Amino acid sequence: MRYVNLDKTAVYSKLAEAAKIDFDFRKSLDAERVRKCSVGIADSLVYNWAAKKIGDDVIALLQTLADEQELIDKYKLLLDGEIMNTGENRRVLHQLLRGQLGKDVVVDGKNIGEFYKQELARFSEFAENVRAGKIKNSAGKKFTHAVQIGIGGSDLGPRAVYIALENWARKEGVAPLLKAAFISNVDPDDASAVVNSVPLDETLFVLVSKSGTTQETLANELFVKDKLKKAGLDPKGHFIAVTSETSPLARNSGYLDSFYIDDFIGGRYSSSSGVGGVILSLAFGPDVFKDFLRGAHEADKNALEGDIRKNAAMLDALIGVWERNFLRLPYTAVLPYSQALSRFPAHLQQLDMESNGKRVNRSGEPVNYDTGPVVFGEPGTNGQHSFYQLLHQGTDIVPLQFIGFNESQLRDDVMVDNSDSVTKLKANLAAQIVAFAKGQDNSNPNKQFPGGRPSSLIHGERLTPKTLGALLALFVNKIMFQGFVWNLNSFDQEGVQLGKILTKKVLARESGDDALDAYSKLLKI
Repeated sequence: MRYVNLDKTAVYSKLAEAAKIDFDFRKSLDAERVRKCSVGIADSLVYNWAAKKIGDDVIALLQTLADEQELIDKYKLLLDGEIMNTGENRRVLHQLLRGQLGKDVVVDGKNIGEFYKQELARFSEFAENVRAGKIKNSAGKKFTHAVQIGIGGSDLGPRAVYIALENWARKEGVAPLLKAAFISNVDPDDASAVVNSVPLDETLFVLVSKSGTTQETLANELFVKDKLKKAGLDPKGHFIAVTSETSPLARNSGYLDSFYIDDFIGGRYSSSSGVGGVILSLAFGPDVFKDFLRGAHEADKNALEGDIRKNAAMLDALIGVWERNFLRLPYTAVLPYSQALSRFPAHLQQLDMESNGKRVNRSGEPVNYDTGPVVFGEPGTNGQHSFYQLLHQGTDIVPLQFIGFNESQLRDDVMVDNSDSVTKLKANLAAQIVAFAKGQDNSNPNKQFPGGRPSSLIHGERLTPKTLGALLALFVNKIMFQGFVWNLNSFDQEGVQLGKILTKKVLARESGDDALDAYSKLLKI
């Protein structure tokens, strides 16, 4: 297998030349282009790139790039359990959590796929027993709430998925519906606000730390345990752990139970593991979580298609490379026209920027081209009244990724001026795509819209667990393919470590740095 930098590929210069030719998609965007520029993802989801600044000639060059960089072959190696996280010399197996697509992965005589199935079965049974009232707290009361304590990947993904499915579960009559909440920030105001919003005697806390030593998470654990003790409750009867089998939290008598992940599951990719599965199974039931996994697995299978016109994740990835490296656009906005996806952009921000925010390749050598973009976003229509002004008329062109659905989750609506609210939402979405693409001529410069703002649209019937799993897997696989194109290790995150090291030095009063000491004094540490 060849691992080469993007600018060393044979097709790189051809793409650079193609970028000099202006493709005016403002004129090309018509009904026929909208119709033909679509590819299915999984479940009801479809990816449409009609409003992208890209023609068939560039699509053909991107196919050549995909073939030259052996994207599908590298994906298959990942699925087969090859070492793909070169920085930490680890396998990368989050797709295996959703279903097997490659060979059996056996490490030290242990079948990893079977291990993941066993853990899924274990925490599914535990969640069912909690929901049925068979597992109660130390005072014999049934749990009605669950709170996850974690940070980073132990918080952003599970929180985004829970929020995305809460209304769906309520509408579909999922019962009992355990109300979930999340504590992440080491700022005590975060933990205090959550603890004060739940009935402590009816709340099960899920402590998530793969190492069992995460500073912020353990600080919040002690904060919560102190509150439980002051309320006359035994913390042991209110805590479970999601961790690795080698952490101090494993098989610890201070917890009702422990569920396990391993080093092959990166934090930002862990929503498909017990990190997301425990809290989601407690809240909605194991069957809902398994539907989420099924949707993700379908999207993972679609990502094996070699023709980029049939592979939504790879096509989206390569269009992103075209925009980042050849059109020189440094940002991407994720704009879901669905309130349920209110925290989805924050999770994608971590997925993308932590994975491909790198300046050295897999071998640790500097790269001479741009890599991961800056990712941000907010749900529509809220964003229209916030930062869309800059997107429409600012000096920077920002590629946009819209997400929308035909139906709302709750199906609770009202008619006003001959249309209901979900129709108004979809009308806003359609209007924004065309407004960004085509703009508007006007003799008044303040009302002049240049257009030429590229966007894609991911759309489906309704946001369900299966659809959400497919949506998340699309982005996960897109980021993976971009990492392969850029010859990056997308699966470590050394960039978060330096701050942690210096924090420990500050707390130990051993910084040895005048500037750090000065800031410490300024903050009264």
